[in-house]
Amino acid sequence: MAVFGSGGSRSFGGRGPSFGFRFFCYALLSVVLMFYDQRGGWLDTARYGLQAAIYPLQLAVNSPSAAWSWLKESFATRETLQKEVDGLRAQLREQQLITLRQSALQAENATLRNLNGIMPEVIEKRLVGEVISADTSSTLRQRLLINRGGRSGVYKSQPVVSGDGVMGQVYRTGPFSSEIILITDAEHALPVQVLRSGVRTIALGTGRSTALDLPYVPQNYDVKVGDLLVTSGLGRVFPYGLPVGRVTKVTRDPAEPLANIQAEPIANIDAEREVLFIWARAGHPAAPASAAELNIETPKPAPKPAAKPAAKKPATPRPAVTPAPAPEIAPEPATTPPPETITAPPPETATPPPPEAAT
Repeated sequence: MAVFGSGGSRSFGGRGPSFGFRFFCYALLSVVLMFYDQRGGWLDTARYGLQAAIYPLQLAVNSPSAAWSWLKESFATRETLQKEVDGLRAQLREQQLITLRQSALQAENATLRNLNGIMPEVIEKRLVGEVISADTSSTLRQRLLINRGGRSGVYKSQPVVSGDGVMGQVYRTGPFSSEIILITDAEHALPVQVLRSGVRTIALGTGRSTALDLPYVPQNYDVKVGDLLVTSGLGRVFPYGLPVGRVTKVTRDPAEPLANIQAEPIANIDAEREVLFIWARAGHPAAPASAAELNIETPKPAPKPAAKPAAKKPATPRPAVTPAPAPEIAPEPATTPPPETITAPPPETATPPPPEAAT
């Protein structure tokens, strides 16, 4: 009993500060770190190194699901593989027909515009990336982790697409991996344009991988169900013309100034296993607008004409005024000091002796 009591008293006496004080210290430290990170971004370097250290752990966590997918694909039946091959061949033929027609339209356009040759493609370079992990089940985050990072030339805010349409853009990069924010993320906004009518607006993520929201379209704008949305090229990230989604719902309430419009992404957000990092060709008309191109100088106000000087009235002659002569001032006489007076002392008077008395 004595040993138990002594041990308990030591543990009680060596206990650290209270829980409330520790919570206050950690909260204050977190606020300070968030402030300096927001102002100076000095945590980006630390985050970059941590991402490089965590990358092997991410691969290890994703290995079981990747191994299971590989096993399922390895033991797939021949009939299933044959159906997939037939479907891919049909898609390839359709894409070839579309490409041929697109080339013909480009040639006709170049001829009509008197150009010497067909304009080169806006996408100058592509890089294939593989999805390591996906976080699309939550309405707060719609992110992908890709096995391409800064070592492969990937940079922040780089556009990412799939074979069907726009997927998102690079949110954060590491040396060997990068995090992609999808267009369906609640924090993502993408400038789009209705291909049929040319209406420009902004597509916002809803937190669901199957829906986009277009909340800034006025009632009288020409938008219909089934319209194709493409990138407008005004967000300084995506080039013009990449397919984004298709309008699925248009509701117009006369009491509201804006229409309620929703769209569905064309890209298969949940099932994509490979993505493409793209680089736009600089100087191409369809390339995203740069900051210098969007910097429109405000017109300076025209200089005001100088006011004409008012005509001066002729001055009326005034009579000449002769100045009065100044009075002469007599010179003051010189003052001489008064003569000194010498007073003589009074003369001494002799007193006669007293007469002698007769005897």
